[in-house]
Amino acid sequence: MALPYRVMTVCTGNICRSPMAEIVLRERLAAAGLGDQVEVDSTGLSDEERGNPVDWRARAVLRRHGYPTGEGHRARQTRASHLQERDLVLPMTAAHARALRRLAGGDPAARARIRMFRSFDPAAPVESGQPEHVLDVDDPWYGPEEGFETTLAEVEAAVDGIVAHVRSALDYRNGLTD
Repeated sequence: MALPYRVMTVCTGNICRSPMAEIVLRERLAAAGLGDQVEVDSTGLSDEERGNPVDWRARAVLRRHGYPTGEGHRARQTRASHLQERDLVLPMTAAHARALRRLAGGDPAARARIRMFRSFDPAAPVESGQPEHVLDVDDPWYGPEEGFETTLAEVEAAVDGIVAHVRSALDYRNGLTD
């Protein structure tokens, strides 16, 4: 059996954005028939939330939109080894991407696997020469629950592009492309 394609979403504490993205992406991959070929997980750059569950506001928004709520999730910190073990690493912000590139150090393969999550959103404001931070997924932590709706909308807008990218990578890996 072929090794699974491994995707990791990354935010600050691993209790809001990255677990929301992990859950939505896993659901969309399963709906696309790729669930048994792809593993999705999430981490946070900080260790201050280590061991904590998904934020209650994130769980409420996920529940309202028909997603699993991440029961059993416990926040964990990103390690350099994660970058070598994943095929695709999806930071939520430009600051997260920079931190991940520092963590990858001189490993060009690990650095190449780091792609901004929202870069897969066809409606995202991506233009040549534009600063990377325009692709940041909003941080809902400090605001009201409505901010989690915005975060979920930004995540949902990008996941179909990620699914297409993963499908293409799997086809290439399996020799199914021209």
